[in-house]
Formats: sequence, structure tokens, C-alpha cells
Amino acid sequence: MATTPDRPASAPTATDADPLTPPTARRTVMTRGLTFLFAVAGGAAVGNLYWAQPLLDFIARDLHASTAAAGWLVTATQLGYAVGILLIVPLGDVRDRRALIPLMLLGSAVALLLCALAPSFGILLVTLTVLGATTVSGQLLAPLAGDLADDDNRGSVVGTVVSGILTGILVSRTISGLIAGAAGWRTLYVVAAAAAVLFAALLYRAIPTLPPKARMPYRALIASVGTVVRRERTVRWTLVLGATAFGAFTMFWTALTFLLSAPPFSYSVTEIGLFGLAGVAGALAAQRAGRLHDRGLSLPATGIAWALALAAFVLAAFAGQSVVLVVVVIILIDIAVQGVNLLNQARMFAVSGEARSRLNTAFVTGNFLGGAAGSAAASLLWTAGGWTAVMIAGMVLSGFGLLVWALGRRGPLVVPRPE
Repeated sequence: MATTPDRPASAPTATDADPLTPPTARRTVMTRGLTFLFAVAGGAAVGNLYWAQPLLDFIARDLHASTAAAGWLVTATQLGYAVGILLIVPLGDVRDRRALIPLMLLGSAVALLLCALAPSFGILLVTLTVLGATTVSGQLLAPLAGDLADDDNRGSVVGTVVSGILTGILVSRTISGLIAGAAGWRTLYVVAAAAAVLFAALLYRAIPTLPPKARMPYRALIASVGTVVRRERTVRWTLVLGATAFGAFTMFWTALTFLLSAPPFSYSVTEIGLFGLAGVAGALAAQRAGRLHDRGLSLPATGIAWALALAAFVLAAFAGQSVVLVVVVIILIDIAVQGVNLLNQARMFAVSGEARSRLNTAFVTGNFLGGAAGSAAASLLWTAGGWTAVMIAGMVLSGFGLLVWALGRRGPLVVPRPE
């Protein structure tokens, strides 16, 4: 079905707004300062999902759990996140996000403190699930950025915010290793709780008060997420690509923790966390993907990113004994997967201006269900065949993504693009 983006009735035109000036009822332009704040706050929020990833062995030993069981710490967080995205993010289309986003940040601060106090592995699994469900502010910020940006630079603005969110995933691993190595993993969650409270205050001051874009009962709101998925072929196609890419991404990073914890590397949690910096380089390179969408190159760029992901997993199969190859693979996989993710999200936001929060709900829920499956698969495949088995699975997923992209591109698919 051919679709065109809904142009806001009153697009913002000012260019000199300070992101920290008191909000007003008037729509505010998405300035560089506000874009930066959204990107950093979103990255800090989504980083809560990944504090445990480089610490799996560390936490498992502390709480007397097995390595295989430790992989479920990431899976539980991502499943909780998918539930939170499905049930909370659609409210961004019917509620004032100036109040909603800080409220969710404060909820995640409470969950982080509960994680810090968890006395056993089972209780930590429960509190991490709650943390995932409350850590949705980043996915409320991304569609809000799309609403505040004008049509000519929406892809670039959304790309910057989403890149910040994805960079938060990677930087969280480095921060996690540094803090846990110096003061223990429980201290890490206390520090994260304080950061969540700080960003809640900053965003409450910076976000303008906007009228709801739609008015409907909560049950109808949630049901409408499925309606837009059924109605738009572009959305369904993009959801499959997103879930596949994120499944491969989390499978790789979960297995990487196991690889670097074991011989011949046997790195500490601090050293493992530093590998997240290599992923940041990939994220910064992929950030330009939003500009490719603005230029109408979303489809070919997506195909190139999938081909790069496949090549990266092939190279990764030979990287189990070489730290240099590991770093190269991290950069390549992050460029590829984050490029796919940025293009997917920009394409989704172009489908409808009135339903961006619901479109983002469908997109991120699909992504993190794929991510949860990827984390679980990494634990099982590692037990069965180690690093090689996980990388072969990554090749299969990348090949599948490339096939879905090729078939979708050849079909009656019309990708919305800015007017």
C-alpha cells in the first residue's frame, strides 16, 4: 500500500530555542541542543538494559549461578522491555510526554535500586524484568523527536537520537565493567538510579507541553498497534528485518562476553567492558544512515548493511583466538546492524505522523523479542558448540535478513520518503 507521511499542521520554524528553557504549550523546533539531550538521555535509559551483559560470569559467581543461567539475566530484561514497550509507549500518542517520560525515568530508578538490593539470582531475574518494563523513556523520546523535527531533516534528527540510544547500549558495557571492577556490580545499579533521576529533571524542564495527537480508550489504543501493522506492508516487512537484526546483535554480544571471559583471553569485567568502545566507533559511523533515508536511499543502504553483517559474521567465525579480529568484527557488526536499525526506524516514522509512538511500539517490541531470543540462543548454542556455533547462527540470520530485504524490495513495496 502506498503511503505518505503526514505533514504536521504547524511545523516548527524557530531555530534558536534553548533545550533547557522552560517548556510552553507552543511546539518547539528540534534544535541541536535538544537533539543532543534526547540522544544522551535515551542512551542512558536504554543502557539500563545492558549493565549486566559484560558481568554475566561475575554476577553468576557472586550469586552462585551457572554460566548458562547467567545468559537469562539479559533475556529477562529484554522480555520485560518488550512488555513495557507494548503497554506503555503507545501512550505517547495520547498523553503529554513532558510528564510521561520523566515518570518512566523515575520508575526505572526505583527498579534499579531493587536490582542493587537483590539477595539472590532468582530475585535479580525478577527485578531485572521490572527494570526492563520501566526502561522505555528512550523509545518515547525517539518518536517525540520525529514529531518536533521538520520533514526535511526528520531522518537526520531521528538518526541522531536513535544513534544515541544505540550508543548507550554499547557505552553501558564499558561503564559497567569499570564501575563493577572498582566497586562491585551492586554499586553500578545505584549510580544508574541516580542518573535516571537527573535526566528525569532535565527532560521535565526541556520537553515542551504538546496536546495529545489522538484521543481513544487505552484498550483501543493498544489494539490500534496491531491495526497499523496489518494495514501497512512496509511496517510488516520492516518489523521482520528489525527483529532479525537485533536478534543477531544480542546473540553476538552475549556470546562475546562468554568468549572473552574464557581462555585464551580470560579478561576481567573491566577489560571486557572496554570492548564496548569498539562498538561505539561502529555506532558513530552508522549514524549517517538517517541522512541516507532523507536522500531516498533507504532501500539500497539497507541491503548493503545486511551484506556487511553477513561478511562480519563470516569473519567472526575465525576470530575466536585473535583479539585484533574480535575488535574488527565488533566494529563491522555494529556498523551493519545499527545502520539497519536506523534506516528501519526512519522508514517506520515516515508511515504516519499521527501514530509514531504506536509505530515505534511495534518496531521496538519486535526488536526486543528478537533480542531476547538472540540472548537465549547464545547461551544454548555456546553450551552446544561454543563460539563457532554462535557465529554460524549469526551467518544464518544475516542471510535470512538479506533474503527478506531482497524479496520485499522486489514486491509491491512503497517506502515512504520525505516530501
